[in-house]
Amino acid sequence: MFSMAAVALAAPTLHLIGDSTMADKPKEPANPETGWGQALPALLKPEAGRVVNYAMNGRSTKSFIDEGRWTKVVAALQPGDFVIIQFGHNDEKADKPAVYAAPRGAYQDNLRRFVREARAHGATPLLATPVARRRWNERGELVDTHGDYPAALRAVAAAENVPLLELNGLTTELERDHGVEGSKRLHLHYAGGVYARWPEAVKDDTHFSEYGAARVAALAVQEWLRLGLPLTAWVK
Repeated sequence: MFSMAAVALAAPTLHLIGDSTMADKPKEPANPETGWGQALPALLKPEAGRVVNYAMNGRSTKSFIDEGRWTKVVAALQPGDFVIIQFGHNDEKADKPAVYAAPRGAYQDNLRRFVREARAHGATPLLATPVARRRWNERGELVDTHGDYPAALRAVAAAENVPLLELNGLTTELERDHGVEGSKRLHLHYAGGVYARWPEAVKDDTHFSEYGAARVAALAVQEWLRLGLPLTAWVK
């Protein structure tokens, strides 16, 4: 005789791979910087599957592969798992050979590798366009900083029939809705000495505050709902 519990299948895992905008950030000592992947579990039911965040500061599709980080993710994949893939912020740095990946070259090649190897292990890949930066011009217009990268990722998603999380478009609207001054709340704008890690004033328009990360995580969940993904069953 054996119990049903002994043969129960483990719940799927959601794996996150990407850059610093998604990554977990240390919270001790007090630190408001938060990746949107770090904020995601707060939106999910306690009984939902695990979320494992492999995203890392400064990484691109190229360096994530070159450093063996993707190999570790592949080794952990199980049938039924999900993988959210969000890169672009560092792939676009043409002056840094360790991370640069041309949008219609290595960037797309690497995205296709992530997709195909995830599927080969029975996991479902989800591609996410890179989140927007807070960059306003003198006319009060939000300036795009990602060039061809979002379009290049969308092309891979279409060709490979991968669900697309349109975070670039949604976060662009999020920045615009908050306005030039209000959008500072989404990011790291603090006077010197408010946090010990910043004795001088900080003005970081790329990385998110706890509030900003929570808003972006909610947009990712909104995309799950729009697409009708199985992950919607995980949402509170």
